[in-house]
Amino acid sequence: MIVRNGFRTLLPAAACLGSVMFFNPAAAQDTPSVALLGTHFQNDNEMYEPTSEAERARLVQLSVVFETLLNDSGQFDVKQVTKSMAAEIAGGQTLGECGGCELDYGAKVGVDEIAWINVQKVSNLILNLNVYLANVKEGKMTFVRSVDIRGNTDESWTRSLNYLVKNYLLPSRTTSPS
Repeated sequence: MIVRNGFRTLLPAAACLGSVMFFNPAAAQDTPSVALLGTHFQNDNEMYEPTSEAERARLVQLSVVFETLLNDSGQFDVKQVTKSMAAEIAGGQTLGECGGCELDYGAKVGVDEIAWINVQKVSNLILNLNVYLANVKEGKMTFVRSVDIRGNTDESWTRSLNYLVKNYLLPSRTTSPS
C-alpha cells in the first residue's frame, strides 16, 4: 500500500522530469522555415476548355491544405508570403521556369526552404500535381515529386496532394541518408 501510494506520488514528478529530459530546444530550432511561393495551373487545352472558377478555387485550396499539412507535421515552420511579395511573384515568370528566381524570392521572404506547386491539366480526366521544394541557402532542389490525378474534382486534387505529402515529402524528411 505504501509503495503503491509512493509510486502514485512519484509518477507525476517522473512524468515532468521525463518531459524536461526529452525536450530539446536545439531540435526545435532545427525545424526549417518554409514558404509556399505559389500554385500554378497549366491548362494544356486552354483554347478548347478554358480554366474554370472551380479550378482557380482548387489552387487556393491546395495552398491551404499544403501549408496545413506541413505545419501540422512539426517538421516545418511554415511562414506566410506577404501580399506584396505574392504580387511580385505573380507578376514575374512562372516558378520553376525562371532561372532560379524562386531562390531570390525565398531570400527576400527570409526562409530556409521554398515550395511551389504546379498542376498540369492534360484533359478533364488526366491531371498531374507536382510539388517542388528547394533549399534557399544551398540553392538546390530538395524535393521534386509528381502524382497523376484521375478526375478534375475538389476531392481528387486534395487527395492527391495529401497522398504526395504524407507518403513522400514528410517521410523523406525523417529518413536519414544511407
